Amino acid sequence: MQSITTTLDLRQFVSRHRQAERPIGFVPTMGALHHGHMALVDRCRADNDVTIVSVFVNPTQFGPSEDFDAYPRDLERDLALCRAHGVDAVFHPGVEEMYPEPLLTVVEVADLSTILIGEQRPGHFRGVATVVTKLLNLVEPDRAYFGEKDFQQLAVVRRVALDLSMRTSIVGVPTVREADGLAASSRNVRLTPDERKAAPAIYEGMQAAVRLSARGERDTVLLLNAVRSRLAREPSIALLSCDLRDSATLDPLDRVMNRPAVLLVTARLGSVVLIDQVELHPDAIREGSAA
Repeated sequence: MQSITTTLDLRQFVSRHRQAERPIGFVPTMGALHHGHMALVDRCRADNDVTIVSVFVNPTQFGPSEDFDAYPRDLERDLALCRAHGVDAVFHPGVEEMYPEPLLTVVEVADLSTILIGEQRPGHFRGVATVVTKLLNLVEPDRAYFGEKDFQQLAVVRRVALDLSMRTSIVGVPTVREADGLAASSRNVRLTPDERKAAPAIYEGMQAAVRLSARGERDTVLLLNAVRSRLAREPSIALLSCDLRDSATLDPLDRVMNRPAVLLVTARLGSVVLIDQVELHPDAIREGSAA
């Protein structure tokens, strides 16, 4: 496995494999890797001859009061995990390498970037869209892999690739969960023991809505209330948002769920913000998760 820190070395690595006509897959991450990331890596390796992972904590997607400095970092562990999973190269640049000059050009998906999490974190998805565009321009992969847990991020990236006519196919991979249902996340390590014990209530609340839908309930208010009711019993969880949206466009649904939808939840436990999602279908339920 190659450890790459410069864009020049990355381009040279990619060029060699491109000339050999080997399909290239790419998994962009912010590090602090866990088994959720490794599910992306394993899918990437199954689909492609060459797998590249990036590890870069991107400062432009953090607000001034957010947790950039506190975001977990463990590069040596990340490299060891990638090596164990057969990754061919890890690109782990410094901030100066990714942003050698003040950033004058940004990428923003107008409507998708300012709703839901984008409303809570102004500028967040502009930072995501810009760094993903830079990374995809550097790697030019055949396929890039993103977790469905970050459903809005996935929607934003898909729209960037479509609007900018990128050669890369964007592949969504189902959410990986802990045994108690909590979605795998780099932020989970920052939960206190009591917060970690309470955190699975997020998924339990969403599952209450799934069960209601499976019994034929289509009233969006009642489905959302099922989530809120469960989380209201956990005083350590502050529910920041709970939305049921069209799964293709993220447009709001009317009172009746009459098309495929995604249930999106954002919650705070202490200083940690967690997100999760499940997909709901009017006639058949397909959870956006994998145990």
